[in-house]
Amino acid sequence: MTMSEKPKDLLLLAGKILTVFMQGAMVVGALALIIFSGVLLFMQDKIRADFSVAAGNPDAVFPLFSLLGVVLIGLAIVAALFIFFGRLRQIINTVGEGDPFQPENADRLGQMAWLILGVQMLTLLATPLAVQLVEMADDIGEGTDVTLDGGFDLSAILMAITLFILARVFRRGAAMRADLEGTV
Repeated sequence: MTMSEKPKDLLLLAGKILTVFMQGAMVVGALALIIFSGVLLFMQDKIRADFSVAAGNPDAVFPLFSLLGVVLIGLAIVAALFIFFGRLRQIINTVGEGDPFQPENADRLGQMAWLILGVQMLTLLATPLAVQLVEMADDIGEGTDVTLDGGFDLSAILMAITLFILARVFRRGAAMRADLEGTV
């Protein structure tokens, strides 16, 4: 094998494929949320009328703003995750090129940590709105066996801490490499 040939690394290839797939999934998710919010806004009169009939109460108020709030928070989460997977793919690319200890990768890891924390905060913000929607659906008999898995996620916090630590490791590795290159 010559120096210009790069060895095939199936793990890096799988990582690249997975990050591209996940970014595609985030685009599909964003489009679905945008379409859903458009339907909500353009058909709100019919939705409100159908909701009143389903509730058995002509004065029942459809929770349009709560639902749109959850959708907007969902869009923010999807956007953050799209960026997260893009940063991860950039790091994977530098590993594949044989030069992962770059200051840019330290920055990317730090950004990924902040994105994970942001997603956690947005999830916490959406939880009360989602609970309100589920309770309202239960009241009219439309929300059978619905459970919410929102709230504080320790694994997300641990992931963010790990990413912050790795950012420091990469920053230190890049500095050590620069010092070494300066002495040669």
